[in-house]
Amino acid sequence: MNDQVQPDVASRSDAEWQQVLTPEQFKVLRKHGTERAGTSPLNHEKRAGVFCCAGCGTALFSSETKFESGTGWPSFWAPIETAVATKVDRSWFMTRIEVHCAQCQGHLGHVFEDGPPPTGLRFCMNGVAMTFRPAEET
Repeated sequence: MNDQVQPDVASRSDAEWQQVLTPEQFKVLRKHGTERAGTSPLNHEKRAGVFCCAGCGTALFSSETKFESGTGWPSFWAPIETAVATKVDRSWFMTRIEVHCAQCQGHLGHVFEDGPPPTGLRFCMNGVAMTFRPAEET
């Protein structure tokens, strides 16, 4: 939705987030939901550009790090430096590493250690939590 970083996003209330996000974006970004696999148009995005946080516009991933993981979610082998943060997620009777936007703290997905070189990481992101900005617009 947003294509510019928004100020003071970390202090927004749920009501304020609901005014700027779609219901599905709110469910994923603010309530730690997960979109259904294979439903995001970003799975098929092949153009050069930047994947940004749908909540605040922060540039998260370069198209240069995107790869086809076969999981049904957009996957990347590395984020843009300082764009994301992680924390341990012990929900659903397992331990995973959650990835969230460093700016607005919106939930993006999880990172796994089964990705390709050079990092060996797979940042498995919810497409609804991101927007795409083609290189010609950056």
